[in-house]
Amino acid sequence: MNNHHHDHHDHTHDHEHSHGMMDELIHHIPYAVFSVALCLILLSFFACSNLQTANAALACKQSNLLFHSFHFMHIVFAATGTLITFFRFSNNWVRGLLVGIISPAVFCTLSDSILPYLGGRMLGVEMKWHLCFVTELHNVVPFLIAGIINGLVMSRHHISRQGFYSVFSHFFHILISALASSFYLVSHGYLTWYKQIGPVFLYLVFAVVIPCTLADVVVPMALAQWGKKNQ
Repeated sequence: MNNHHHDHHDHTHDHEHSHGMMDELIHHIPYAVFSVALCLILLSFFACSNLQTANAALACKQSNLLFHSFHFMHIVFAATGTLITFFRFSNNWVRGLLVGIISPAVFCTLSDSILPYLGGRMLGVEMKWHLCFVTELHNVVPFLIAGIINGLVMSRHHISRQGFYSVFSHFFHILISALASSFYLVSHGYLTWYKQIGPVFLYLVFAVVIPCTLADVVVPMALAQWGKKNQ
């Protein structure tokens, strides 16, 4: 009887966990869409300022600088959000640190560089590979360390605010990633993106929302659950 009750409890817990993951995804997606929309508003102001100067080379150079700034800040948000989510469901420090390092490396590169590169190629823009985790590791590491420390502190000392911070950070996480992705495209000469703002918006939602939601919610929750099953 006790075994049957225990099995039923495990089944209920797994169901609640699965429901929780779907809940998290559905809850985050609207914030993500709004943040991409805000990104395009900010990018529009940048485009308007460039129309006054009509200096394409300068616009590309400025965009390259802005891409790097937003990409590095993205790493901080990604590492922080990943660890907060992971430690809500697991106390495995070793696995948590590995997730906090690997997840930003994979998903920040995917959303900020790889998918914009592929999108630019599809739009006919002459793109070049640029992976900061390969070419600029000396700049990446300090931001990654800061994000990991921030995530560890937040997960341990601000338990009552984690739900709010999770939504708050995810909104800005998506916004910063969308800006990094956008400026990656513009830095390669895609200065007339506003003529295709509809397709650009949809592509950014796909290229940014999916990797960031995976990094903030799906991957850390899944790995935390896997860790519990094997402890």
